[in-house]
Amino acid sequence: MSLIDLLTGNTGNQVAEQAENKFGIGKNQVIALLAVATPLIISYLRNKSQDAKEAEALNNALDKDHNGSILNDASQIEARQAEGGSILDHIFGGQKSTVENQLSQNTGISIDKIGPILAMLAPVVMGYIGQQKQQSNVGAGGLGDLLGGILGNASNQAQAQQSNPLNDILGSVLGGGTQSQSSGNPLNDILGSVLGGGGNQQQGGGGLGSILGNILGGK
Repeated sequence: MSLIDLLTGNTGNQVAEQAENKFGIGKNQVIALLAVATPLIISYLRNKSQDAKEAEALNNALDKDHNGSILNDASQIEARQAEGGSILDHIFGGQKSTVENQLSQNTGISIDKIGPILAMLAPVVMGYIGQQKQQSNVGAGGLGDLLGGILGNASNQAQAQQSNPLNDILGSVLGGGTQSQSSGNPLNDILGSVLGGGGNQQQGGGGLGSILGNILGGK
């Protein structure tokens, strides 16, 4: 299962539906948030995995708590929300509030709801990575390449299938996250160059901001 299959399939819909029911946010808004936030989380993990100690800690966490069962058990999504908050604290560290503010501004979801929705998403993303890790049979030393491959494959798939707004979003986000690695900062690569808009017309036509405007404007 590719990252796009995760987001556009049953699992992504389950997260969106639970968030919609719990927080009263339109499902399309939640899906747009997932499309931006999921590659961002994976990019941060990829950067962290370049450090041997972080890679070992991530490997242990995946082996212990994230075998992919959450992908087939929707009841875990809300039940593991508190755990998801802790995961995000570790992944984003001191940049967590900046990430949440940027995501709030660009999806129109209020800042008080961004964090809880991301906390529902985080264990799903970790479960997906854990599943991919098992299937690829890699250890701590192979996590960076595994995560990079997840992003690269999803980027290729999104850009080859740009037939709907969600794939347009994923194509823009993943393009910014996989082709602009020089800063070494996923927040700059994805949120800065793609979401930030302003003078960065990297994707043409206004980039992700205009795509989000189109998909969310009709709500």
